[in-house]
Amino acid sequence: MTSKKVILAGSFGVGKTSLFNQFIYNKFDDKYLTTIGVKVNKKVVQVGDRELSILLWDIAGEVSQNKVPVTYFLGVSGVIYVFDLSRPTTFKNIEEDINYLKKIIDGGVIRMVGNKKDLLTEEQLKEVREQLSIPFDIATSAKTGENVEQLFHDLGQALLD
Repeated sequence: MTSKKVILAGSFGVGKTSLFNQFIYNKFDDKYLTTIGVKVNKKVVQVGDRELSILLWDIAGEVSQNKVPVTYFLGVSGVIYVFDLSRPTTFKNIEEDINYLKKIIDGGVIRMVGNKKDLLTEEQLKEVREQLSIPFDIATSAKTGENVEQLFHDLGQALLD
């Protein structure tokens, strides 16, 4: 079995911990609890005929990713960069953050995820896509679970390719 370290990154309050909990435990909690430091867990996923152990790090949110300790990124194979589809303030640093992450994980897989899809209509989601300077990979809802498994399956496929 292959094992890969993946980090959930992004600003505070975008739903990183909720995505973590939905993926690992299949649960959602409406209470907002800020992450202090880092929370780590793993889950084995089936990708085609292979098993992949994803060691998932949920790190404390920062407005800018260059404030996250670089040591968190040692040995990382992938980053899921999360922003809140319903809060345009979380779009501000996307391009700068993605460029920074590309530098520090040299060659690793980065997926840009718009979370809280359940709070938007399809028209509003289209408007968000038009506002962003770079396209995002998938829109998820940690609350309903929509596209969460798909996100991790697609990420797993990219990590194994």
